[in-house]
Amino acid sequence: MTAVRSIRQYATMPLALAVIALITALMVRPVAANSQELTSYVDENTQKLVQKLNEEKDLYTDDPDAFYRKMEEALTGFVDFRRIAARVMGRYARQTTPEQRDEFVVRFKRSLFESYAQALVDSSDGFEIDVRGAQVNPRDEDRASVNMLVTTESGDRYQVTYSMYRQNGSGQWLMENVIVEGVNIGLAFRDRFAQEMESRRGDVDAVIENWGDAVASLNLDEEMEQGADSE
Repeated sequence: MTAVRSIRQYATMPLALAVIALITALMVRPVAANSQELTSYVDENTQKLVQKLNEEKDLYTDDPDAFYRKMEEALTGFVDFRRIAARVMGRYARQTTPEQRDEFVVRFKRSLFESYAQALVDSSDGFEIDVRGAQVNPRDEDRASVNMLVTTESGDRYQVTYSMYRQNGSGQWLMENVIVEGVNIGLAFRDRFAQEMESRRGDVDAVIENWGDAVASLNLDEEMEQGADSE
């Protein structure tokens, strides 16, 4: 364990945890639609991710671009990029070209790392992640939710849940959404995209180009902190 963390760092922890959940879920490969198997597999991948963060955290300081590339390698081949773009863009996705959606996904992913990578790296050896269980939807075996309890070094606890779906054909599990302490991250990003479209008078290219600033200005920390259970 490292020494005392700053108050500001813990203020960003909830969103950093959402990034952890995002990356971990997207790393999950095909497994049987069994709740226990899915729980075990997600837990294994979660611990591997934390280990990878610890191994690469010095690289973040020395060469941030190389760090981003390392993390992107973990995602390559496991992400339904168009689905993510379409969900965040919401109804505005119909107004975009495939090229615009591709560009948005690139900027969306980069914005997450740029906004929360520091908190991830600084805290990677200072929290514990307990994958509590997975529930396969009884009405649709290709959809499931996974619940985690994340405990920080200071003892704050956060409930993290993400929704997953199994891709047709490949049988691969991919993430659809993340909820941290009741705050729907996917919905928050979608609302933010809508706000940006309104403020920029429907200029999709401008919204995409400035998406990093839009993410940086999101203020979800207070809502998440209110839900955290401190002991």
